[in-house]
Amino acid sequence: MIASRYPAARLAAHRLHPYFARAAERRDMGQPAAPAPDIASIEAMLNAAFWASLQREEGRTPRLSLAFAAPDGVPFALRFERALPLAPHPLTRVAPAVERPGIHLGVWIERHQLCVWGAMRNLPPLSFVVEVNAPGLLVVKQSPAEESGKFINVAVIQGDEIKVVDQNAARVPDCPSMVGSLVTFESHTPADPANVLIQLAISMRAHGHGGSLLVVPANSSEWQHSIARPIPYAIEPVFSGLAALVQMEGRTRVERWWQEALRRAVEAIAGLTAVDGATILTDRYELLAFGARIIRKSGSPQVTRVIVTEPIEGASPEIVDPAQLGGTRHLSAAQFSHDQRNALALVASQDGAFTVFAWSPCEEMVHAHRIEALLL
Repeated sequence: MIASRYPAARLAAHRLHPYFARAAERRDMGQPAAPAPDIASIEAMLNAAFWASLQREEGRTPRLSLAFAAPDGVPFALRFERALPLAPHPLTRVAPAVERPGIHLGVWIERHQLCVWGAMRNLPPLSFVVEVNAPGLLVVKQSPAEESGKFINVAVIQGDEIKVVDQNAARVPDCPSMVGSLVTFESHTPADPANVLIQLAISMRAHGHGGSLLVVPANSSEWQHSIARPIPYAIEPVFSGLAALVQMEGRTRVERWWQEALRRAVEAIAGLTAVDGATILTDRYELLAFGARIIRKSGSPQVTRVIVTEPIEGASPEIVDPAQLGGTRHLSAAQFSHDQRNALALVASQDGAFTVFAWSPCEEMVHAHRIEALLL
């Protein structure tokens, strides 16, 4: 179908096919699930998406999403009169029309070859999805099993590097629920605690300035021993806009106005993390301060070692000096997690890296979870 071949596409296809084939087995048990693409189809979709990502349309890199789905299985889809070839040039040409989040180009087999038949917003459960994130950077996802669920990142492919998400990473002792939610099939509504933190992490990463977010227990003031006084931007009384939305129950959470209000509240708080210093949020989502400077707690030793993991198949834990993870933000976040063992520290780097720091009772040291592959 495409003259130029992307070598990593074939390797990735063989690794990804069993994952989606297992998901498709749910169809045989009477549960909703999309048909799984075969190895050749996965390879062809990755190949076309990769070469399209290197093209330019009016000077811009294409941003698009391909989903393996039959046109008859998608309600309210937009169908082309003539299907497009699954090839880089047609994808690049149509990309500006479908670059907004939540729009997918449908790919299916017609006359014994894959083609692009149209566009859609609703996907069958557990569909195979390929997103073009940047030149040479592809993210393979799986659509949610339920309407209120989230897309699951399955793999990140960049150049010849293939990172397949380890679905067993959430079973590691002391794994924060936020990290576990990102790598499992658990279905979370937008207001579930793990999901709110995920949305904050994605928004922090998106603004590109880097930043730190500290999540502290609402029923304790112990965290104040790790923050320099005065705090430049302390909030009094605490801002509870996000907290009020999260506490709403029932059908309110599925209403469009509520979801839009939650999105705006998340973006507002994530935007504060771009200011130098740390933003402080309670575990009830009450905003306490931003621009705060982290200090070592009196009598506490300086952190010189942290254990680092990434939820990627084949990745091994490493024990490193926190200075190896980044600059001042990472050093101060590691120290805060050591001194405040009931808190989380989320750190976004300007280069897109994202780390969640948490104290690990099992390892008796700070655990740094590298999760940028899950946030793309």
